[in-house]
Amino acid sequence: MADRLHFGPHIRLACQTRVTGDVTLRRLVLDAEDAALTDQLKPHAPHRLVGEEKRVALLFADIRGFTSFAEELPPYDVIHALNRYFYRMDAIVRRRGGYVDNYMGDGLLAIFGAVDGTSTPLDAVLAGIEMLDAVRELGPYYAGIYGQSFRIGIGVHYGNAVLGSIGPPGCDRTTAIGDAVNLASRIEAANKVLGTSFLMSEETYNQVEERVEANKFEYVVLPGRAHPCTLYEVTRITQSSLTQSARNAPFLELYAHG
Repeated sequence: MADRLHFGPHIRLACQTRVTGDVTLRRLVLDAEDAALTDQLKPHAPHRLVGEEKRVALLFADIRGFTSFAEELPPYDVIHALNRYFYRMDAIVRRRGGYVDNYMGDGLLAIFGAVDGTSTPLDAVLAGIEMLDAVRELGPYYAGIYGQSFRIGIGVHYGNAVLGSIGPPGCDRTTAIGDAVNLASRIEAANKVLGTSFLMSEETYNQVEERVEANKFEYVVLPGRAHPCTLYEVTRITQSSLTQSARNAPFLELYAHG
């Protein structure tokens, strides 16, 4: 039954549970709309992730000053410039084993380790470095057409998030929700304050410290956080990291772009 419902290995049906104490049961499917939303036994029902907590690497990327970049451009050019950028970023994320969860104006959220669990925090960091290199390479293209270019800021956090299929059946997507997502977004925004381009959380750094050189920023106060945190600016990726996690990626310049 669990296989028919497309449940993951960590989800058990009530009939598979051995009760050893008092329990409280709550029915979640209450009406016809609930039934339509959760019916995974009907023919051709899409595989929906019903919800699970998982440790993933979350990457936020945001364009710096895109409003001023786009204010003199006609609408078509604005969309074309964004799509050219997103096309390159999506290819990098996929090549590193992640997927773009959401586009938010001129920003994006990518998740690594959500689908098959094979991608790692290092893959997210390598993707971030490659994204910075790609934007630098796109600079002459934008400068030649629009007379100006832009930079991006990147933030990576490794932590627990709730993963699930959000949206009506047939239009849903797998997304991440929770404090870890908010923290990754705030880490990316901290680049503006610290004058950096690529920051990662201490949790991320602990996973990649043997393969990444970084500058340490202590006692950083992030909006909405009760306590200061420690962040790390990615400055260099060792050649061994590229070899061990190549995923057929092109050569990356081994430095962060300030």
